[in-house]
Amino acid sequence: MGSNPQNSLRVPKFLTEGFRYFFLAGPLYGMLAIGIWLLWLGTQATGATPELFAATHVSYQWHAHEMIFGYGAAVMAGFFLTAVPSWTGTEPARERFITSVALLWLMGRVAVTFSPEFPASLVMVIDTLFIPVLGVKILLNLLKRPKPQNMMFLGILAVMTVANVMVHLEWIGFWDDGAAAGNRMGLLTLAALIAVLGGRVTPAFTRNALMRNGVEHGLPRTQTVFDRLGMASALLLPIIYPFAPALITGTIALVAGLANLMRLAGWKSTAILDQPIVWSLHLGFLFLALGYLMLTAYQFGVGIGETQALHVIAIGAVGVMTLAIMTRASLGHTGRTLVVARPIAFAYLLVAAAALTRSLGPEIFTTHYTLVMMVSGCLWITAFAIFAAIYMPILTTHRTDRSA
Repeated sequence: MGSNPQNSLRVPKFLTEGFRYFFLAGPLYGMLAIGIWLLWLGTQATGATPELFAATHVSYQWHAHEMIFGYGAAVMAGFFLTAVPSWTGTEPARERFITSVALLWLMGRVAVTFSPEFPASLVMVIDTLFIPVLGVKILLNLLKRPKPQNMMFLGILAVMTVANVMVHLEWIGFWDDGAAAGNRMGLLTLAALIAVLGGRVTPAFTRNALMRNGVEHGLPRTQTVFDRLGMASALLLPIIYPFAPALITGTIALVAGLANLMRLAGWKSTAILDQPIVWSLHLGFLFLALGYLMLTAYQFGVGIGETQALHVIAIGAVGVMTLAIMTRASLGHTGRTLVVARPIAFAYLLVAAAALTRSLGPEIFTTHYTLVMMVSGCLWITAFAIFAAIYMPILTTHRTDRSA
């Protein structure tokens, strides 16, 4: 029997839907990037001169950039390519677009990591194109059913693009402090996305879970004043943080921390401790509020280092929340029951432990910095290795019969 020519032209299943590719590629790259970072730290600790990074940027800048604009942007893309068509009732992106934007993201990772092989301006163009291309696609979907609460995400994508450009402006020799400012802006933009989206889905999913268990009273409640303050301050912070005086940034971070903590307080966190797929969202949001408050303490000079605060946000808030969203969305959009395997619940805790180790470890074990970094990095890699092992079959195969 001859082969069907149509079958031979089919793209792999993981390129047929946005969440499939980016929820797989993002975590795999996140593991690789942390592995490279640990290799650099280990080499440096031996007294040798690491040669793993380009002369155009230093190691910690690459590390921060790739976790924010590599891993973080990938998960963000997977979410938007899946959620926006659902919000607007439009057709999801086709395989050709997904394949193209997937290659563009991958080209950015290669260009940044091997930047000595290319002109710096070309690296900048390749790497910064990904989010605008994604934004145009999202815009076309949102215009079908424009709502202010959804259109605002275009602004978030714009700020992420500006932040990435700022990093590259230093790498091409145009702006001395562009990388530090851009990486901070990018991270805090991801945090703002959690404040907005996490603030939507966490109480909603918690309410649904409790109602499925027969709970009719004492459901999660939202408080408009704290919702508005929490989101507005979180959205403002990345724009002003690299440039404004400490008093202003500290005050805005304080509002963001307290307001988002008050939001979380109304979401009945203790009622869903038996459901990891739900409490993981609460845990990520708790890290978000804690990170903002630690950033406040840093800005006001109250004994907290900026690196400590930023890693609570980066690993704790972004890491836990993205893992929680990926595990849930992958199950839901492939027709599976919304119950995570026990190892995934353990993976949530591993990422939380990585955040605490990276943030607090250097202060406790002052003479063992490299060891602390290794432990934190290995906790992260283990968590996402668990995710990859369990979810790769889910993301690369057809929907279940239950969804047919």
